[in-house]
Amino acid sequence: MKKSSIIGVLILCFAFWGKAQVRNEIHVPDPEGYRTLKCDFHIHTVFSDGLVWPTVRVDEAYREGLDAIALTEHLEYRPHRQDIIASHNRSYEIAEKTARNNQVILIRGSEITRPMAPGHFNAIFLSDCDALEQKEYMDSFKAARRQNAFIFWNHPGWDRQQPDTTLWWNEHTRLYEEGYMQGIEVANGKKYSPEAQRWCMEKKLTMIGTSDIHQPIQTDIDFARGQHRTMTFVFVRERSAEGIREALLHRRTAVYMDEKVIAEEQWLKELFEKSIDIEDIKRNEKSIVITLKNNSDLTFHLKKTRHNPGLVYFREYTIQPQCRHRIEIRLENNIQGGDINFEITNLYAAPNKGLTYSYKVSGLFPF
Repeated sequence: MKKSSIIGVLILCFAFWGKAQVRNEIHVPDPEGYRTLKCDFHIHTVFSDGLVWPTVRVDEAYREGLDAIALTEHLEYRPHRQDIIASHNRSYEIAEKTARNNQVILIRGSEITRPMAPGHFNAIFLSDCDALEQKEYMDSFKAARRQNAFIFWNHPGWDRQQPDTTLWWNEHTRLYEEGYMQGIEVANGKKYSPEAQRWCMEKKLTMIGTSDIHQPIQTDIDFARGQHRTMTFVFVRERSAEGIREALLHRRTAVYMDEKVIAEEQWLKELFEKSIDIEDIKRNEKSIVITLKNNSDLTFHLKKTRHNPGLVYFREYTIQPQCRHRIEIRLENNIQGGDINFEITNLYAAPNKGLTYSYKVSGLFPF
């Protein structure tokens, strides 16, 4: 890209930056004993192959309601290097003050950018990104581990590197077994990887979701239509960089992409139960009507599964964010109660498989 083009992009970015900062809070419940932080751990600026100045990335995150971001510039790929000559730490240093003023937790990181295998990996919570610029990829990983970095595999199903099948290579086995891989991107941008979710579940790795944004965020995400970037919900004990790191190491995460939430079953169940209140129950001899209130910004798609045929209810329900929804159950064949069973199809407890959930209908109260 020519220098004049970069300057034009930066002027556009600063024009957006100059507008009033209005924060859109993302309402997601807190699991018992933890606080939910909204995080994006894979972001680029003009200091690698992005089109945005570092401070603009902070402003974007603040406006969207994020709590933490990591600037993860490519180590080996810097197409703007003729115009921008700087340390790999520079984007973090430029953004640090803006992040502090906006109370956005800023995490220092880099993207190890290699052919497959092993492919691309992010190392975050670094103290010196420059130390990772090494000829051999294993030397980059060793430098990251010496800094106690959290390291995760980026977009394992990326078509440019795995055009036919998403594979786990021998190089990944080595990285995993020697402690150089703690997580995998289950979702990158708009692409979900069921293979990555399966590997995370089998190998006890942390599930990560990121935007991998390069251009200004509003060119990718239509906020007016209620869209959001792909992000990671991190369930922390304290709101700090160290709190995030501790939660990532203990796999307390959920991936939020479009209307999907992808996580281990315990987190999905708690997010659902803490989002939904049972506001009202009306019962007579022939039916029960339950009024639910969704107090979160999450959408829930419910699909009826195998159940007692004496309990008659619709096949599918959609519980919209911040809305009430009624579920009516007809009682037939003299039945007095039982379970109404659902699959919450957009809460992925396993690859492409929704969370199974039941309400017990008996006496006066369903639970």
